[in-house]
Amino acid sequence: MRFEVSKVLDAIEVRLTTDPALARAVVDLSEIVRYADLDGGRPASSVRLGLVVDALGKRLSEENVPVFVVAPRGLLSDTDLTSNERMVIRRWADDGKVEVVPQLDDRVFEVAELLGLPVLTRTRGTSERHPWVDEPGRLLAAVAGEGGSTVLMARVGRGEPPQAAERSPLGERLLARVWSCPEPNCTSFGSGGDPDSPFADMRTYTSPVSQPPPSLRGGVPSCPRHGAQLRDAGPRAAVEVLSVRIDGVVRRRFVVSTDEPVVVGRAPEGGRGVMLGQWLTDDARKWISRGHVQFTLRTDGNLTVQDISTNGSGVRPGGTVNDDERVALHRQESRTLAAEDVVELYAGVQVGRSKMWATGGVVQPESVMAEAPTMALRKFERG
Repeated sequence: MRFEVSKVLDAIEVRLTTDPALARAVVDLSEIVRYADLDGGRPASSVRLGLVVDALGKRLSEENVPVFVVAPRGLLSDTDLTSNERMVIRRWADDGKVEVVPQLDDRVFEVAELLGLPVLTRTRGTSERHPWVDEPGRLLAAVAGEGGSTVLMARVGRGEPPQAAERSPLGERLLARVWSCPEPNCTSFGSGGDPDSPFADMRTYTSPVSQPPPSLRGGVPSCPRHGAQLRDAGPRAAVEVLSVRIDGVVRRRFVVSTDEPVVVGRAPEGGRGVMLGQWLTDDARKWISRGHVQFTLRTDGNLTVQDISTNGSGVRPGGTVNDDERVALHRQESRTLAAEDVVELYAGVQVGRSKMWATGGVVQPESVMAEAPTMALRKFERG
């Protein structure tokens, strides 16, 4: 059963991000791992994060919904977790997939306010320092549902599935800059994590574009992990968040920045870019090239698409469904995209700005807990 738990943690890992452009909610990991009512298991279990991630996907009707996870440093040595769980959380921290802070304080609410995200919680009520949690859908309680499921309920107010609110003005200012931590091995604001970590060779670099928001200490931008004052290293590259929608279902979101174009296709070379192969029909795979289209965000704010395929693609102006209005895009041809234009690689395989689609359209999102048979996992958890 330990093997199944490890597979669940691997599945959870791909849903973790500290990228402000991609995160859809904020979670206090130390709170969720101890929420035994979710599964009736042992006092602390990291797989409960998977239950909450699944619940968020269902609420948003979307696959692959990423969450911003914050954890206090003490969790890395919490003996209520297994040694394997502690090792995995340490790896997540060293890889910049979760944010580890010396003391949690109000960091979860700070991130949520700066980024305009809902907080997924257990018991926390409103905060006098953060009155925005009184807005509908900004504070969501994880509760045990029927059949071992987990559901998210708005603790305050009523509302439809939450969409990200506007970033705070302070958040916009902080995220317009690149920040540098004096600690040379800082995962979030430096060149990387601890070089002596056993996971150093597996680490992925956190680019300045995807830096998390700084913490404010006495009004001064500071590193949430090291507590050091951050240095302003210049302007941050602008970004645009795009979504891949296949047959009406949003499969994933990705970021295009002015620093780097992004290739989308069946299986872009070198493992870079956005791979669609796992969601395509046989006919779509035959039509869509390994690298099919390339998106570029120019410094003037315009988003362009260039066809780099064998068979061509098209643009639907304003997202029109009228085939007569579809504009063909031939190999090496480029086009500047208006706000609601949709790029179509093949019938039903589309890419557009994420803000266009309010719902992911998934009836039953894929579960990160699929590899953990409920009753068997609970038995292991108690044992």
